[in-house]
Amino acid sequence: MNSSKAIGFTLVALLLGAGIGWAGSQGSAAWGGLPLFAIAGIIIYLIHWLVFIPSYIFQTEHYFDLTGSITYLTAMGIVVILHPSLDDRGIMIYTLISAWAIRLGIFLFDRVRRAGGDSRFDAIKVNFFRFLLTWTLSGTWVYVTMAAGLAAVSSAESIGLDAFFAVGLALFLAGAVFEGTADAQKLRFRWNPDNKNRFITSGLWSISRHPNYFGEIVLWIGIAVIAFPALSGWQYVTLISPVFVIFLLTRVSGINLLERAGKQRWGDDPAYQAYLDSTPALVPFIGKKGG
Repeated sequence: MNSSKAIGFTLVALLLGAGIGWAGSQGSAAWGGLPLFAIAGIIIYLIHWLVFIPSYIFQTEHYFDLTGSITYLTAMGIVVILHPSLDDRGIMIYTLISAWAIRLGIFLFDRVRRAGGDSRFDAIKVNFFRFLLTWTLSGTWVYVTMAAGLAAVSSAESIGLDAFFAVGLALFLAGAVFEGTADAQKLRFRWNPDNKNRFITSGLWSISRHPNYFGEIVLWIGIAVIAFPALSGWQYVTLISPVFVIFLLTRVSGINLLERAGKQRWGDDPAYQAYLDSTPALVPFIGKKGG
């Protein structure tokens, strides 16, 4: 990708963020005349761009994933602090998203620290506009992913806890446990010297080739279910959040990239071919196999 295309895609990412920002701001409580939902979006992009500057200067991606987690915590935390009448639903959504962001941020930062870098950034970080695009996309990812939950937390209306909360909480906890367990299993596998140059097929990875992604999708569906009763009007647009997560993880930066890399590395290995044939790509037991 050349610089012109990178600039174009950066503008598209910002337009998407602006659209979500406008929709989520309808019905949002305000501070200083600005909707809290919009304030959160401004904070998210500012943090990403501020961290981008030293990251480009020193040509490092070490703080990329950690920055995403920090923006979840900061943006949502400021909304909670500034909200004039936060309800129990908002407090619970804030708590759940914060717990997830802390766990995943620590895990990803430790992983890149141990590995010494992330090869996905090798060709990107040397180009100012491509690297800026990556950080801007990360900001959009954070904003759109948390949009439904953020709309509920920032809402000016107070809605009591109900069956949607119970179902959503169950989904979130199930997804978080699934994702966390899969990450821990792969980390232990990867750092065992006996497993060098091998692929994992044990634990949750025996029933899904990407169980961590499955868990993440389920937990964000849970957040959307919890948020649903607190939404109204244009705020319903923020329910795109779990759809956006599914699209990214299955079509853009998740499964596609990892599957391509896996086939390049082990494609001629009969054991890997058998694993592809027998194990669903995403949804355990019932998902599509092979590919």
